[in-house]
Amino acid sequence: MFRSTIVLLATCCTPAMAAQYFVDPAGSDANPGSAAQPWLTLQQAADQVGPGDRVTVRQGEYVGFHLNHGGAAGMPIEFVAEAGAVISTRNPTTPDGINLEGASHVVIDGFEVVGMPRAGVRTVGPFSGGAQSFAQHVAIRNVTSTDNGKWGILTGFVDDLLIENNRTSGSIDEHGIYVGNSGDRPVIRNNRVWGNRANGIHVNSDVNSGLDGVIEGAIISGNIIYDNGLGGGSGINMDGVINSRVENNLLYNNHASGVSLYQIDGALPSTGNVVANNTILQASDARWALNLQDGATNTTVANNILLSEHPFRGAIDASPDSLAGLSSDHNVVLDRFTTDGGDSVRTLAQWRTLTGGDSHSFVSTAADLFVDPAAGDYRLKAASPARDAGWNAQAPATDLRGALRDTGAAADIGAYEWLRIGDYNNDGAVDAADYTTWRDAVGQTGRLPNDDTGGAVGQGQYDAWKAQFGAASGATGGGVPEPAAWPLLLTACGATLGVRLHFAGRLVSVISSVGPSSSGGPSSIPGGSPRSTRPTHASNGRGAPSK
Repeated sequence: MFRSTIVLLATCCTPAMAAQYFVDPAGSDANPGSAAQPWLTLQQAADQVGPGDRVTVRQGEYVGFHLNHGGAAGMPIEFVAEAGAVISTRNPTTPDGINLEGASHVVIDGFEVVGMPRAGVRTVGPFSGGAQSFAQHVAIRNVTSTDNGKWGILTGFVDDLLIENNRTSGSIDEHGIYVGNSGDRPVIRNNRVWGNRANGIHVNSDVNSGLDGVIEGAIISGNIIYDNGLGGGSGINMDGVINSRVENNLLYNNHASGVSLYQIDGALPSTGNVVANNTILQASDARWALNLQDGATNTTVANNILLSEHPFRGAIDASPDSLAGLSSDHNVVLDRFTTDGGDSVRTLAQWRTLTGGDSHSFVSTAADLFVDPAAGDYRLKAASPARDAGWNAQAPATDLRGALRDTGAAADIGAYEWLRIGDYNNDGAVDAADYTTWRDAVGQTGRLPNDDTGGAVGQGQYDAWKAQFGAASGATGGGVPEPAAWPLLLTACGATLGVRLHFAGRLVSVISSVGPSSSGGPSSIPGGSPRSTRPTHASNGRGAPSK
Protein backbone atom coordinates (compact mmCIF):
# COMPACT_ATOMS: atom_id res chain seq x y z
CA MET A 1 0.00 0.00 0.00
CA PHE A 2 2.81 2.40 0.98
CA ARG A 3 4.71 1.70 -2.26
CA SER A 4 1.55 2.21 -4.34
CA THR A 5 0.98 5.58 -2.66
CA ILE A 6 4.52 6.68 -3.51
CA VAL A 7 4.08 5.67 -7.15
CA LEU A 8 0.77 7.54 -7.35
CA LEU A 9 2.26 10.67 -5.81
CA ALA A 10 5.23 10.55 -8.17
CA THR A 11 2.90 10.20 -11.14
CA CYS A 12 0.67 13.08 -10.04
CA CYS A 13 3.57 15.43 -9.26
CA THR A 14 5.55 14.87 -12.48
CA PRO A 15 4.73 17.51 -15.11
CA ALA A 16 3.63 16.37 -18.53
CA MET A 17 6.40 16.10 -21.11
CA ALA A 18 6.66 19.37 -23.04
CA ALA A 19 5.95 19.04 -26.75
CA GLN A 20 8.50 19.61 -29.52
CA TYR A 21 6.98 21.10 -32.66
CA PHE A 22 8.38 22.00 -36.07
CA VAL A 23 7.45 24.47 -38.81
CA ASP A 24 8.72 24.09 -42.35
CA PRO A 25 7.86 25.72 -45.71
CA ALA A 26 7.24 22.21 -47.04
CA GLY A 27 4.89 21.33 -44.18
CA SER A 28 1.12 21.37 -43.79
CA ASP A 29 -1.09 22.73 -41.05
CA ALA A 30 -3.02 19.47 -41.27
CA ASN A 31 0.09 17.69 -39.96
CA PRO A 32 0.74 17.02 -36.26
CA GLY A 33 3.71 19.42 -36.24
CA SER A 34 6.31 16.72 -35.64
CA ALA A 35 9.84 16.67 -37.02
CA ALA A 36 8.75 14.29 -39.76
CA GLN A 37 5.38 15.99 -40.38
CA PRO A 38 5.86 19.69 -39.63
CA TRP A 39 3.35 22.51 -39.81
CA LEU A 40 3.41 25.04 -42.60
CA THR A 41 2.67 28.30 -40.76
CA LEU A 42 3.93 30.01 -37.65
CA GLN A 43 0.38 30.99 -36.73
CA GLN A 44 -0.63 27.33 -36.54
CA ALA A 45 2.19 26.80 -34.06
CA ALA A 46 1.21 29.89 -32.05
CA ASP A 47 -2.37 28.66 -31.80
CA GLN A 48 -1.34 25.23 -30.53
CA VAL A 49 1.57 25.72 -28.12
CA GLY A 50 1.33 25.67 -24.34
CA PRO A 51 3.68 25.97 -21.35
CA GLY A 52 7.03 24.27 -21.90
CA ASP A 53 6.51 23.70 -25.60
CA ARG A 54 9.27 24.43 -28.08
CA VAL A 55 8.76 25.29 -31.74
CA THR A 56 11.71 24.84 -34.10
CA VAL A 57 11.34 26.91 -37.26
CA ARG A 58 13.31 25.64 -40.23
CA GLN A 59 14.96 27.65 -42.97
CA GLY A 60 12.53 29.44 -45.24
CA GLU A 61 10.33 32.50 -45.67
CA TYR A 62 7.27 32.98 -43.46
CA VAL A 63 4.28 35.08 -42.53
CA GLY A 64 4.64 36.30 -38.94
CA PHE A 65 2.58 35.19 -35.93
CA HIS A 66 0.41 36.58 -33.13
CA LEU A 67 0.61 34.88 -29.72
CA ASN A 68 -1.89 35.88 -27.01
CA HIS A 69 -1.13 33.27 -24.35
CA GLY A 70 2.06 32.41 -22.53
CA GLY A 71 4.01 29.74 -20.75
CA ALA A 72 4.57 29.36 -17.02
CA ALA A 73 7.40 29.90 -14.56
CA GLY A 74 10.15 27.46 -15.51
CA MET A 75 8.14 26.33 -18.55
CA PRO A 76 8.34 29.06 -21.20
CA ILE A 77 6.95 28.77 -24.69
CA GLU A 78 9.94 28.88 -27.05
CA PHE A 79 10.04 29.79 -30.74
CA VAL A 80 13.55 28.99 -31.99
CA ALA A 81 14.48 29.74 -35.58
CA GLU A 82 17.17 27.89 -37.45
CA ALA A 83 19.55 29.87 -39.65
CA GLY A 84 17.75 31.26 -42.68
CA ALA A 85 14.27 31.46 -41.12
CA VAL A 86 12.94 34.82 -42.32
CA ILE A 87 9.66 36.60 -41.55
CA SER A 88 8.94 38.85 -44.52
CA THR A 89 5.15 39.31 -44.16
CA ARG A 90 3.30 40.78 -41.15
CA ASN A 91 1.31 38.53 -38.85
CA PRO A 92 -2.45 38.14 -39.47
CA THR A 93 -3.54 40.35 -36.54
CA THR A 94 -1.18 43.31 -36.07
CA PRO A 95 1.21 45.19 -38.41
CA ASP A 96 4.23 43.48 -36.83
CA GLY A 97 6.30 40.44 -37.67
CA ILE A 98 6.06 38.72 -34.27
CA ASN A 99 3.47 40.01 -31.80
CA LEU A 100 3.17 38.79 -28.20
CA GLU A 101 -0.06 40.20 -26.78
CA GLY A 102 -0.27 39.81 -23.01
CA ALA A 103 1.95 36.74 -23.13
CA SER A 104 4.37 35.96 -20.29
CA HIS A 105 7.18 33.39 -20.12
CA VAL A 106 7.96 33.38 -23.83
CA VAL A 107 11.32 33.06 -25.63
CA ILE A 108 11.81 34.34 -29.18
CA ASP A 109 15.16 33.21 -30.57
CA GLY A 110 16.97 33.52 -33.87
CA PHE A 111 14.50 34.97 -36.41
CA GLU A 112 15.25 37.42 -39.16
CA VAL A 113 12.40 39.91 -39.54
CA VAL A 114 12.45 42.31 -42.47
CA GLY A 115 10.29 45.20 -43.68
CA MET A 116 7.33 45.09 -41.28
CA PRO A 117 4.85 48.02 -41.35
CA ARG A 118 5.37 48.65 -37.63
CA ALA A 119 7.73 46.52 -35.49
CA GLY A 120 9.85 43.51 -36.25
CA VAL A 121 9.09 42.05 -32.80
CA ARG A 122 6.50 43.50 -30.41
CA THR A 123 5.60 42.35 -26.88
CA VAL A 124 3.15 44.13 -24.56
CA GLY A 125 1.38 43.32 -21.31
CA PRO A 126 -2.31 42.38 -21.16
CA PHE A 127 -5.03 45.02 -21.41
CA SER A 128 -8.44 43.83 -20.26
CA GLY A 129 -11.59 45.47 -18.91
CA GLY A 130 -10.11 48.90 -19.40
CA ALA A 131 -7.10 48.07 -17.19
CA GLN A 132 -3.47 47.62 -18.15
CA SER A 133 -1.23 45.08 -16.41
CA PHE A 134 2.19 43.56 -16.91
CA ALA A 135 3.53 40.59 -18.78
CA GLN A 136 6.60 38.95 -17.27
CA HIS A 137 9.77 37.14 -18.26
CA VAL A 138 9.85 37.58 -22.02
CA ALA A 139 13.19 36.96 -23.75
CA ILE A 140 14.04 38.20 -27.25
CA ARG A 141 17.45 37.03 -28.41
CA ASN A 142 19.51 36.49 -31.55
CA VAL A 143 16.96 38.28 -33.73
CA THR A 144 17.91 40.32 -36.79
CA SER A 145 15.28 43.02 -37.30
CA THR A 146 15.84 45.21 -40.33
CA ASP A 147 14.14 48.05 -42.24
CA ASN A 148 10.89 48.06 -40.30
CA GLY A 149 8.44 50.96 -40.43
CA LYS A 150 8.82 52.15 -36.83
CA TRP A 151 10.86 49.87 -34.56
CA GLY A 152 13.16 46.90 -34.68
CA ILE A 153 11.99 45.63 -31.27
CA LEU A 154 9.15 47.26 -29.31
CA THR A 155 8.07 46.33 -25.77
CA GLY A 156 5.62 47.79 -23.27
CA PHE A 157 4.38 46.77 -19.82
CA VAL A 158 6.78 43.84 -19.46
CA ASP A 159 8.59 43.17 -16.17
CA ASP A 160 11.87 41.21 -16.13
CA LEU A 161 12.38 41.56 -19.85
CA LEU A 162 15.53 40.25 -21.56
CA ILE A 163 16.68 41.64 -24.93
CA GLU A 164 20.08 40.20 -25.88
CA ASN A 165 22.32 39.48 -28.84
CA ASN A 166 19.97 41.06 -31.37
CA ARG A 167 20.77 43.12 -34.45
CA THR A 168 18.35 45.98 -35.13
CA SER A 169 18.89 48.41 -37.99
CA GLY A 170 17.20 50.70 -40.47
CA SER A 171 14.03 51.55 -38.51
CA ILE A 172 12.43 54.06 -40.84
CA ASP A 173 10.54 56.31 -38.40
CA GLU A 174 11.94 55.65 -34.95
CA HIS A 175 14.14 53.39 -32.84
CA GLY A 176 16.18 50.22 -33.00
CA ILE A 177 15.05 48.95 -29.57
CA TYR A 178 12.20 50.57 -27.64
CA VAL A 179 11.48 49.47 -24.05
CA GLY A 180 8.54 51.33 -22.58
CA ASN A 181 5.62 51.68 -20.24
CA SER A 182 6.80 51.13 -16.69
CA GLY A 183 8.14 47.61 -16.98
CA ASP A 184 10.80 47.13 -14.30
CA ARG A 185 14.16 45.31 -14.40
CA PRO A 186 14.67 45.13 -18.17
CA VAL A 187 18.04 43.79 -19.29
CA ILE A 188 19.22 45.07 -22.69
CA ARG A 189 22.62 43.60 -23.43
CA ASN A 190 25.04 42.65 -26.18
CA ASN A 191 22.91 44.02 -29.02
CA ARG A 192 24.17 45.73 -32.16
CA VAL A 193 21.99 48.71 -33.10
CA TRP A 194 22.69 50.92 -36.11
CA GLY A 195 21.25 53.09 -38.84
CA ASN A 196 17.92 53.81 -37.12
CA ARG A 197 16.18 57.11 -37.76
CA ALA A 198 15.83 58.16 -34.11
CA ASN A 199 17.21 56.48 -30.98
CA GLY A 200 19.37 53.42 -30.94
CA ILE A 201 17.92 52.23 -27.60
CA HIS A 202 14.97 54.13 -26.11
CA VAL A 203 13.79 53.37 -22.55
CA ASN A 204 10.63 55.36 -21.79
CA SER A 205 8.49 54.89 -18.68
CA ASP A 206 5.40 56.92 -19.82
CA VAL A 207 3.17 58.01 -16.92
CA ASN A 208 0.36 58.52 -19.43
CA SER A 209 0.00 54.76 -19.72
CA GLY A 210 -1.96 54.64 -16.46
CA LEU A 211 0.59 52.77 -14.35
CA ASP A 212 3.41 54.12 -12.16
CA GLY A 213 5.30 55.78 -15.02
CA VAL A 214 8.73 54.67 -13.77
CA ILE A 215 11.19 52.05 -15.03
CA GLU A 216 13.49 50.83 -12.27
CA GLY A 217 16.45 48.47 -12.17
CA ALA A 218 17.31 48.52 -15.88
CA ILE A 219 20.65 47.12 -17.08
CA ILE A 220 21.88 48.41 -20.45
CA SER A 221 25.20 46.70 -21.07
CA GLY A 222 27.57 45.57 -23.78
CA ASN A 223 25.70 47.13 -26.71
CA ILE A 224 27.37 48.48 -29.85
CA ILE A 225 25.36 51.46 -31.12
CA TYR A 226 26.29 53.54 -34.15
CA ASP A 227 24.98 55.72 -37.00
CA ASN A 228 21.63 56.42 -35.32
CA GLY A 229 19.79 59.67 -34.73
CA LEU A 230 19.55 61.59 -37.99
CA GLY A 231 15.98 62.32 -36.93
CA GLY A 232 16.96 63.18 -33.34
CA GLY A 233 17.11 61.19 -30.12
CA SER A 234 20.14 59.51 -28.54
CA GLY A 235 22.27 56.45 -28.83
CA ILE A 236 20.78 55.46 -25.45
CA ASN A 237 17.70 57.46 -24.35
CA MET A 238 16.23 57.16 -20.83
CA ASP A 239 13.04 58.98 -19.75
CA GLY A 240 11.82 58.40 -16.19
CA VAL A 241 14.35 55.64 -15.52
CA ILE A 242 15.69 55.28 -11.97
CA ASN A 243 18.30 53.24 -10.10
CA SER A 244 19.65 51.66 -13.27
CA ARG A 245 23.03 51.00 -14.90
CA VAL A 246 24.40 51.94 -18.32
CA GLU A 247 27.75 50.18 -18.66
CA ASN A 248 30.23 48.75 -21.15
CA ASN A 249 28.48 50.20 -24.19
CA LEU A 250 30.28 51.40 -27.31
CA LEU A 251 28.58 54.33 -29.07
CA TYR A 252 30.15 55.95 -32.11
CA ASN A 253 29.14 58.13 -35.05
CA ASN A 254 25.65 58.78 -33.67
CA HIS A 255 24.13 62.02 -34.90
CA ALA A 256 22.14 63.28 -31.90
CA SER A 257 22.94 62.81 -28.19
CA GLY A 258 25.11 59.99 -26.86
CA VAL A 259 23.49 58.89 -23.56
CA SER A 260 20.53 60.98 -22.28
CA LEU A 261 18.91 60.88 -18.83
CA TYR A 262 15.86 63.15 -18.61
CA GLN A 263 12.11 63.46 -18.05
CA ILE A 264 9.40 64.27 -20.56
CA ASP A 265 6.52 61.91 -19.86
CA GLY A 266 7.99 59.76 -17.10
CA ALA A 267 6.39 60.18 -13.69
CA LEU A 268 9.80 61.02 -12.19
CA PRO A 269 13.12 62.38 -13.43
CA SER A 270 15.83 59.89 -14.28
CA THR A 271 17.66 59.69 -10.94
CA GLY A 272 20.05 57.43 -9.08
CA ASN A 273 21.60 55.98 -12.23
CA VAL A 274 25.17 54.79 -12.89
CA VAL A 275 26.85 55.49 -16.23
CA ALA A 276 30.12 53.56 -16.16
CA ASN A 277 32.81 52.32 -18.56
CA ASN A 278 31.14 53.42 -21.75
CA THR A 279 33.05 54.54 -24.83
CA ILE A 280 31.22 57.37 -26.60
CA LEU A 281 32.50 59.15 -29.72
CA GLN A 282 30.03 61.60 -31.20
CA ALA A 283 29.74 62.45 -34.91
CA SER A 284 30.56 65.93 -36.21
CA ASP A 285 26.84 66.80 -36.45
CA ALA A 286 25.94 65.38 -33.03
CA ARG A 287 24.98 66.78 -29.63
CA TRP A 288 26.81 66.13 -26.35
CA ALA A 289 28.24 62.74 -25.39
CA LEU A 290 26.37 62.65 -22.04
CA ASN A 291 23.14 64.59 -21.53
CA LEU A 292 21.73 65.04 -17.98
CA GLN A 293 18.51 67.07 -17.93
CA ASP A 294 15.26 67.76 -16.05
CA GLY A 295 16.50 66.98 -12.55
CA ALA A 296 18.57 63.89 -13.38
CA THR A 297 20.15 63.99 -9.92
CA ASN A 298 22.32 61.52 -7.98
CA THR A 299 23.96 60.26 -11.14
CA THR A 300 27.30 58.45 -11.01
CA VAL A 301 29.50 59.02 -14.08
CA ALA A 302 32.64 56.88 -13.92
CA ASN A 303 35.29 55.46 -16.21
CA ASN A 304 33.73 56.75 -19.43
CA ILE A 305 35.38 57.98 -22.60
CA LEU A 306 33.37 61.03 -23.72
CA LEU A 307 34.62 62.44 -27.04
CA SER A 308 33.11 64.26 -30.00
CA GLU A 309 34.03 65.42 -33.49
CA HIS A 310 31.61 68.36 -33.21
CA PRO A 311 33.36 71.75 -33.46
CA PHE A 312 31.99 73.17 -30.19
CA ARG A 313 29.96 70.50 -28.36
CA GLY A 314 31.75 68.06 -26.14
CA ALA A 315 31.66 65.76 -23.12
CA ILE A 316 28.77 66.56 -20.72
CA ASP A 317 25.68 68.77 -20.88
CA ALA A 318 24.13 68.84 -17.39
CA SER A 319 21.30 71.20 -16.48
CA PRO A 320 21.69 73.08 -13.16
CA ASP A 321 18.86 71.04 -11.60
CA SER A 322 20.74 67.82 -12.46
CA LEU A 323 23.97 68.67 -10.60
CA ALA A 324 22.78 67.69 -7.09
CA GLY A 325 24.38 64.41 -6.05
CA LEU A 326 26.43 64.17 -9.24
CA SER A 327 29.43 61.88 -8.63
CA SER A 328 31.66 62.10 -11.69
CA ASP A 329 35.30 61.02 -11.91
CA HIS A 330 37.93 58.99 -13.75
CA ASN A 331 36.56 59.92 -17.17
CA VAL A 332 38.50 60.65 -20.36
CA VAL A 333 36.92 63.74 -21.86
CA LEU A 334 36.97 66.42 -24.46
CA ASP A 335 37.76 69.73 -22.77
CA ARG A 336 34.22 71.05 -23.19
CA PHE A 337 31.32 70.98 -20.70
CA THR A 338 28.08 72.95 -20.43
CA THR A 339 25.08 73.54 -18.17
CA ASP A 340 22.94 75.40 -20.71
CA GLY A 341 22.88 73.32 -23.87
CA GLY A 342 26.10 74.81 -25.17
CA ASP A 343 25.25 78.51 -24.95
CA SER A 344 28.31 78.70 -22.73
CA VAL A 345 31.15 76.19 -22.55
CA ARG A 346 33.41 75.32 -19.60
CA THR A 347 36.80 73.69 -19.57
CA LEU A 348 37.51 70.64 -17.45
CA ALA A 349 39.15 72.88 -14.85
CA GLN A 350 36.06 75.12 -14.70
CA TRP A 351 33.82 72.06 -14.52
CA ARG A 352 35.79 70.78 -11.53
CA THR A 353 35.31 74.10 -9.77
CA LEU A 354 31.58 74.05 -10.46
CA THR A 355 30.87 70.44 -9.48
CA GLY A 356 33.70 69.46 -7.15
CA GLY A 357 34.13 66.30 -9.20
CA ASP A 358 36.24 64.82 -11.98
CA SER A 359 39.46 65.38 -10.06
CA HIS A 360 40.98 62.27 -11.69
CA SER A 361 39.44 62.84 -15.12
CA PHE A 362 41.65 64.04 -17.96
CA VAL A 363 41.59 65.26 -21.54
CA SER A 364 42.75 63.03 -24.40
CA THR A 365 42.10 62.18 -28.04
CA ALA A 366 40.93 59.17 -29.98
CA ALA A 367 44.34 58.88 -31.63
CA ASP A 368 46.04 58.59 -28.25
CA LEU A 369 43.49 56.16 -26.82
CA PHE A 370 42.54 53.57 -29.42
CA VAL A 371 44.17 50.94 -31.60
CA ASP A 372 42.77 52.32 -34.87
CA PRO A 373 39.82 54.70 -34.52
CA ALA A 374 39.80 55.54 -38.24
CA ALA A 375 39.08 51.87 -38.97
CA GLY A 376 36.51 51.58 -36.16
CA ASP A 377 38.77 49.68 -33.74
CA TYR A 378 38.10 51.26 -30.35
CA ARG A 379 40.08 48.83 -28.22
CA LEU A 380 42.69 50.51 -26.06
CA LYS A 381 46.23 50.42 -27.40
CA ALA A 382 49.10 49.41 -25.17
CA ALA A 383 50.22 53.01 -24.53
CA SER A 384 46.68 54.36 -24.00
CA PRO A 385 46.41 56.80 -21.08
CA ALA A 386 43.07 55.16 -20.24
CA ARG A 387 44.88 52.04 -19.02
CA ASP A 388 44.86 51.50 -15.25
CA ALA A 389 43.24 54.90 -14.73
CA GLY A 390 39.72 53.90 -13.70
CA TRP A 391 37.63 53.90 -10.55
CA ASN A 392 37.60 50.31 -9.33
CA ALA A 393 34.52 50.67 -7.14
CA GLN A 394 32.39 51.59 -10.15
CA ALA A 395 33.89 49.29 -12.78
CA PRO A 396 31.87 46.29 -13.97
CA ALA A 397 33.58 42.95 -13.38
CA THR A 398 33.90 42.32 -17.14
CA ASP A 399 34.22 44.51 -20.22
CA LEU A 400 32.11 44.76 -23.38
CA ARG A 401 33.49 41.44 -24.66
CA GLY A 402 32.96 39.68 -21.34
CA ALA A 403 36.69 39.70 -20.60
CA LEU A 404 37.60 40.09 -16.94
CA ARG A 405 38.71 43.56 -15.92
CA ASP A 406 42.12 43.69 -14.26
CA THR A 407 41.44 45.80 -11.18
CA GLY A 408 44.70 45.00 -9.42
CA ALA A 409 46.09 48.50 -9.93
CA ALA A 410 42.99 50.07 -11.45
CA ALA A 411 40.42 49.19 -14.05
CA ASP A 412 40.83 50.67 -17.50
CA ILE A 413 38.57 53.50 -18.63
CA GLY A 414 36.08 52.82 -21.41
CA ALA A 415 34.11 49.82 -22.67
CA TYR A 416 37.21 47.72 -23.45
CA GLU A 417 39.75 46.54 -20.92
CA TRP A 418 43.22 46.35 -22.44
CA LEU A 419 44.38 42.76 -22.70
CA ARG A 420 47.84 41.30 -23.15
CA ILE A 421 46.44 38.73 -25.53
CA GLY A 422 47.63 35.23 -24.70
CA ASP A 423 48.81 36.01 -21.16
CA TYR A 424 46.49 33.37 -19.75
CA ASN A 425 48.12 33.17 -16.32
CA ASN A 426 48.12 36.97 -16.06
CA ASP A 427 51.80 37.33 -15.10
CA GLY A 428 52.66 40.03 -17.65
CA ALA A 429 54.37 37.77 -20.17
CA VAL A 430 53.20 35.50 -22.98
CA ASP A 431 55.28 32.36 -22.57
CA ALA A 432 55.21 28.60 -22.10
CA ALA A 433 53.44 28.91 -18.75
CA ASP A 434 50.40 30.30 -20.57
CA TYR A 435 50.35 27.23 -22.80
CA THR A 436 49.93 25.11 -19.67
CA THR A 437 47.07 27.32 -18.47
CA TRP A 438 45.42 27.08 -21.88
CA ARG A 439 45.88 23.30 -22.03
CA ASP A 440 44.26 22.83 -18.61
CA ALA A 441 41.24 24.93 -19.62
CA VAL A 442 40.53 23.38 -23.05
CA GLY A 443 36.85 22.65 -23.54
CA GLN A 444 35.68 24.78 -20.66
CA THR A 445 33.17 27.54 -21.21
CA GLY A 446 33.85 31.12 -20.17
CA ARG A 447 37.06 33.04 -20.63
CA LEU A 448 40.68 32.71 -19.69
CA PRO A 449 42.32 35.87 -18.39
CA ASN A 450 43.40 38.10 -21.31
CA ASP A 451 41.36 36.06 -23.80
CA ASP A 452 40.05 38.16 -26.67
CA THR A 453 38.76 35.15 -28.62
CA GLY A 454 35.66 34.11 -26.69
CA GLY A 455 33.67 30.89 -26.62
CA ALA A 456 34.86 27.56 -25.30
CA VAL A 457 38.61 27.38 -24.80
CA GLY A 458 40.33 25.67 -27.73
CA GLN A 459 41.84 26.39 -31.14
CA GLY A 460 41.20 30.13 -31.21
CA GLN A 461 42.85 30.77 -27.86
CA TYR A 462 45.85 28.67 -28.85
CA ASP A 463 46.28 30.63 -32.09
CA ALA A 464 46.09 33.94 -30.23
CA TRP A 465 48.68 32.80 -27.68
CA LYS A 466 51.01 31.47 -30.36
CA ALA A 467 50.83 34.74 -32.33
CA GLN A 468 51.81 36.74 -29.22
CA PHE A 469 54.38 34.31 -27.83
CA GLY A 470 57.39 36.13 -26.37
CA ALA A 471 55.57 39.45 -25.83
CA ALA A 472 56.52 41.61 -22.83
CA SER A 473 59.59 41.74 -20.67
CA GLY A 474 60.25 38.54 -18.78
CA ALA A 475 58.96 36.30 -21.57
CA THR A 476 60.95 33.09 -21.90
CA GLY A 477 61.18 33.08 -25.68
CA GLY A 478 62.42 29.90 -27.26
CA GLY A 479 60.36 27.41 -29.21
CA VAL A 480 56.59 27.49 -29.14
CA PRO A 481 55.13 24.28 -27.68
CA GLU A 482 53.11 22.36 -30.23
CA PRO A 483 49.78 21.02 -28.96
CA ALA A 484 49.73 17.86 -31.06
CA ALA A 485 51.59 15.94 -28.35
CA TRP A 486 49.54 16.82 -25.35
CA PRO A 487 46.51 14.55 -26.00
CA LEU A 488 48.97 11.69 -25.39
CA LEU A 489 49.88 13.33 -22.09
CA LEU A 490 46.21 13.53 -21.19
CA THR A 491 45.76 9.85 -21.94
CA ALA A 492 48.80 8.93 -19.86
CA CYS A 493 47.45 10.92 -16.95
CA GLY A 494 43.94 9.64 -17.36
CA ALA A 495 43.96 7.50 -14.24
CA THR A 496 44.25 10.58 -12.03
CA LEU A 497 42.87 13.20 -14.40
CA GLY A 498 39.87 11.44 -15.83
CA VAL A 499 38.15 14.66 -16.72
CA ARG A 500 40.83 15.27 -19.36
CA LEU A 501 39.93 12.07 -21.17
CA HIS A 502 36.56 13.51 -22.08
CA PHE A 503 38.32 16.03 -24.30
CA ALA A 504 41.30 14.05 -25.57
CA GLY A 505 39.71 12.17 -28.47
CA ARG A 506 37.77 15.20 -29.60
CA LEU A 507 40.79 17.46 -29.44
CA VAL A 508 43.09 15.23 -31.52
CA SER A 509 41.12 16.10 -34.64
CA VAL A 510 40.92 19.78 -33.70
CA ILE A 511 44.57 20.18 -32.81
CA SER A 512 45.85 18.29 -35.84
CA SER A 513 44.75 21.29 -37.91
CA VAL A 514 46.60 23.87 -35.79
CA GLY A 515 48.73 26.22 -37.83
CA PRO A 516 50.15 29.71 -37.58
CA SER A 517 47.64 32.38 -36.67
CA SER A 518 47.11 35.28 -39.00
CA SER A 519 45.78 37.52 -36.26
CA GLY A 520 45.97 37.81 -32.51
CA GLY A 521 42.90 40.01 -32.05
CA PRO A 522 39.38 40.72 -33.25
CA SER A 523 38.53 42.39 -36.50
CA SER A 524 37.50 46.01 -36.47
CA ILE A 525 33.90 46.95 -35.93
CA PRO A 526 31.94 47.53 -39.14
CA GLY A 527 29.92 50.62 -39.80
CA GLY A 528 26.33 50.87 -40.96
CA SER A 529 24.17 52.93 -43.25
CA PRO A 530 21.93 55.50 -41.54
CA ARG A 531 18.35 56.02 -42.62
CA SER A 532 16.51 59.29 -43.10
CA THR A 533 12.75 59.78 -43.08
CA ARG A 534 10.34 61.67 -40.82
CA PRO A 535 10.12 60.35 -37.22
CA THR A 536 7.07 59.89 -35.07
CA HIS A 537 7.04 58.80 -31.43
CA ALA A 538 4.99 55.97 -30.02
CA SER A 539 5.30 53.10 -27.60
CA ASN A 540 2.59 50.47 -27.56
CA GLY A 541 0.51 52.55 -29.95
CA ARG A 542 0.11 55.55 -27.65
CA GLY A 543 2.29 58.65 -27.65
CA ALA A 544 5.82 58.70 -26.19
CA PRO A 545 8.33 61.39 -27.12
CA SER A 546 12.09 61.04 -27.22
CA LYS A 547 14.86 63.44 -26.34
